[in-house]
Amino acid sequence: MEENTPQTIFRLPTTYLPTLPPTAEPYSKHRSHHTPIVIDNGSTSIRWGFGTSATPYTSPNAVAKYKERKTNKPLLLFGEAIDSESGVRAQAKTPWEGDVLLNFDALENALDYAFIQLGIDTPSVDHPVLMTERLCSPLHSRALTSELMFELYNVPSLTYCIDGIMSFYQNHLPPPKQPFASNGLVISFNTASTSIIPILRGKGLLSQAKRIPWGPSQSSEYLLKLIQLKYPNFPTRVTTIQTNWMLHNFCQVATDFPALLRELRDPLKLRASEVIVQFPFTLPVTEEKTEEEVAKIAEKRKEQGKKLQEMAAKMMVEKLLQKETDLQYLTNLKETKATENKREWVSKLQAEGLSDEAALDETIKKLDADLKKARKKEAGEADEGQEEPTFPLVDIPDADLDEESLKEKKKQKLLKAGFEARARARREKEREKEEREREEKKEEEEREEDLGGWARKLRQEQEALMAKIKERSKRKAALTDRKSAAAQARMKNIASLAADDRVPKAKKRKGGGEDMFGADDADWAIYRKIYTAAPSSDEEEDLVQLQVIEQKLLAHDPTFTNKHTHASIASQRSALMSAFRPSYEEGDIEGNTRIHLNTERWRVCEAYFSPGMAGVDSAGLAEVIQNLVPSFIESRSRTTPLDFPDDRAELIQNVFLTGSASRMPGVEARLHATLQSLLPPGSPINVMRAEDPTLDAWKGMAAFTRTEEFRNVGVTKAEYEEYGGERVRRWWGGNWNGEFSREVGDAMQVDEPQQPAKAPNFDDLWGK
Repeated sequence: MEENTPQTIFRLPTTYLPTLPPTAEPYSKHRSHHTPIVIDNGSTSIRWGFGTSATPYTSPNAVAKYKERKTNKPLLLFGEAIDSESGVRAQAKTPWEGDVLLNFDALENALDYAFIQLGIDTPSVDHPVLMTERLCSPLHSRALTSELMFELYNVPSLTYCIDGIMSFYQNHLPPPKQPFASNGLVISFNTASTSIIPILRGKGLLSQAKRIPWGPSQSSEYLLKLIQLKYPNFPTRVTTIQTNWMLHNFCQVATDFPALLRELRDPLKLRASEVIVQFPFTLPVTEEKTEEEVAKIAEKRKEQGKKLQEMAAKMMVEKLLQKETDLQYLTNLKETKATENKREWVSKLQAEGLSDEAALDETIKKLDADLKKARKKEAGEADEGQEEPTFPLVDIPDADLDEESLKEKKKQKLLKAGFEARARARREKEREKEEREREEKKEEEEREEDLGGWARKLRQEQEALMAKIKERSKRKAALTDRKSAAAQARMKNIASLAADDRVPKAKKRKGGGEDMFGADDADWAIYRKIYTAAPSSDEEEDLVQLQVIEQKLLAHDPTFTNKHTHASIASQRSALMSAFRPSYEEGDIEGNTRIHLNTERWRVCEAYFSPGMAGVDSAGLAEVIQNLVPSFIESRSRTTPLDFPDDRAELIQNVFLTGSASRMPGVEARLHATLQSLLPPGSPINVMRAEDPTLDAWKGMAAFTRTEEFRNVGVTKAEYEEYGGERVRRWWGGNWNGEFSREVGDAMQVDEPQQPAKAPNFDDLWGK
């Protein structure tokens, strides 16, 4: 890593411990007593139990079908049993699709599991049921749920409630023989949504309730996307379960997110705020060998080398013998020319793959030269090099030569010209070498006399070259922007070339004009300007010259290190980028399997207040609360019994948080600061969290089942058979409580729908 700082590294858990159920009560205690059953049907977990219990059963709300490998029998896994088999997690299904209850097969499996755990062994569930549903739950979802409860389980009565209101009820239980008179604004953090429900005198004002489509499930997916963007080549697969663990352990809400980002612009503060998560990794196994084993391996390699050398020498001897045999055979073949007629001799040459006598002579000459060279090498004689060739026919006049000699003379002229050209090139190289040696000697003398001045001179040349290269790169980058001055100048050059006056207009129209581009040397300068991808020879020369200068400085200037080279400066990232994502060496397996969370810790939670930053077109918590404030603090002029001006002013000043996501650090301070900016100066503000944000909804439901009011708010089976599954009773904890929303009441079935509408009365709406 670029900087080593003492930071705590959190290791990713390999297993996630299940939630242990409470001690089971014997069912005989509840048999024939009609003890209410409380079911908190959540998207992530389902909690159930009898209303008389202190704690509920808890299990992940997921089901998966699995075929056992040994017996090949189909099994149905529910809850924590899904994690017992690898590969089943991908097939798991939940009753929920986002924030809507749609998968009723999975709900049926969940309820079967719940009733079995409660010990119910009767054909029907002879207990009243109090069950949660989401705020603004669709009628279709409620109808199918009611059908499942009444038709399959034959429950005597079914009551629906909202979990946020019941959690508020649990934390504001009224004293004995006193009316329930608490006011507040409930913010319920569900798995896939966040609900804002005003509570007036303990009753939910659902006409003013709002819901934001953002919850921990979207936050976990958002964190996963941010990690994938930050680490596109991460060696290990990051799952949503792992990001969910990181979300609940390391993410928090910023009181002022823009101010926090400005503060984190300091690389030191950014590094201090980060959390390092170490993913599992496997180090490569390297076998350590003893000195004796290393010596044996070296000896074995030495023997193998000797064997290879012997084989090579043997092959060389065999080739040499083969060449001697071939030379002797071809020499004898040439001698047979005098004893045989021409046709037979030519046929022998062709049989040997030779076209004529000249080819035979050339082959014999080459074999003889190879044999002489091999013999010299065997004898240890040094190769004296190539002798200077002679060209005797060049100086003889053409008149004195026959046709064959003239051909040979032309050949010798070409050979002589090539020999002289090579000699000139050799002399030029020797001259350049001598000149370079003189310059090096002069530079060495200058360096010995004044090392500092010599180094400053070279550094100035290096800076000039780097500035030149940087300016060239800037120009290339500017050409990609069509509005830049460089791009506009390029287009002008292209337009001027298109309107070239060297081609007559009549020929341009006919398309028969001659292309004169390139006739002028200035054309190629224009070509380099308009063709940005053309390779520049100047750039290559500058890079070569820069490399030579840096090599000299590295060799002789002790203050010049690799950090000062052009390659190091060009590849060096900014300090802020290095702090945002520290880099590790390629071979560091442990370091490359680490995730550094810094700005993501606050950015993910900020989406609750600005969902647009995560691509969700919705208002945030602060904006929703801001829109609710005028409804409560500007209603003091009303005088009807439904207005409660004093209570409404108190309502917006008491914020109640519930749900597992309410445990996020900083959420209370953020909401307090939000309300302080919305309410009049000096207004008291109280932001409190549920005593147990996860279980308080179930506990509040269980406490409500022990009251007399519970018997009057449920829908009985007879009412279900008469009015259908969409029927719901009007009461203060349900999705329809009659508060002000007459247009909603027209679309829903409520108590006594056959009677004509009457003027709203407080006792009718809330109950006595």
